[in-house]
Amino acid sequence: MGRGRAKGRNVNGILLLDKPEGISSNAALQHVKRLFNATKAGHTGSLDPMATGMLPICLGEATKISGFLLDADKRYRCTCQLGIKTSSGDREGEVLERRPVGSYSQQRVSEVLAGFVGEIQQIPPMYSAIKRQGVPLYKLAHQGIEIEREPRSVTIHNLDLVSQTKEQLELAVHCSKGTYVRTLAEDIGEQLGCGAHLVQLRRTEVGSFAGQLMHTFDELQAVAEQGLGALDALLLPVECALEDWPDIKLTDDAAFYLRRGQAVFVPQGPTSGLVRLFTQKCQFLGIGQILDDGRVAPKRMMVL
Repeated sequence: MGRGRAKGRNVNGILLLDKPEGISSNAALQHVKRLFNATKAGHTGSLDPMATGMLPICLGEATKISGFLLDADKRYRCTCQLGIKTSSGDREGEVLERRPVGSYSQQRVSEVLAGFVGEIQQIPPMYSAIKRQGVPLYKLAHQGIEIEREPRSVTIHNLDLVSQTKEQLELAVHCSKGTYVRTLAEDIGEQLGCGAHLVQLRRTEVGSFAGQLMHTFDELQAVAEQGLGALDALLLPVECALEDWPDIKLTDDAAFYLRRGQAVFVPQGPTSGLVRLFTQKCQFLGIGQILDDGRVAPKRMMVL
């Protein structure tokens, strides 16, 4: 017997989902996949169930570039509760410790925040998806097991105080991939001397998707009633995810050879790095890698 055909449509593009609170990133992904009746879908970096905001969902050929979005910088708004430490670093964990909260001036808070800007070391939380011998740490944490974790280097590009009350700080964070905002909140609390945990987290930007319109489940459900064509109109083109990359326009001959896996010479092209590849008619072909000899080699080619 032959293999069964994949169910669903070959739909390609990126949906910027405004993930609601209380649902995992994978559950959100599956919901979008069903709505679009898509054969293939993937997300680009998990948000905790407690977190809301931008979750780019890659459909079809866009899944080939999801790994590049994983590496992108992120922006968040978060609220830290001072004076209370929890087992998970957020409001969903058990309270471990309560400490008095001092009267911190805005200047004192700003000084503490400035100490976290730049490249810093973070110890990943036990409540994370990092695996140890194939087992996610959060599964061990649920069993009451804590193991030593190696510090990781992350970069905090900006860390700004948005508002401050006696017991809460609202912060705007611009950070590199792999940053745990929960851990950042805990570490800020330790620097202030009172401890802290995260009570609210919203992701506002991923990579080049700055100021782009996000869609809620309610919006998607309403549009779905108008048909799949109306849903498809909400998708961004695959190449939008890589807007800050240099472009190369290829001749028909060069495009022909690249599609067959061969590197080609492109006059006056970039000298290194990754590039977006287009035909002369501006059709997106995929991602190329500039080789040491100046030729461009195919890295991820699209079938659009």
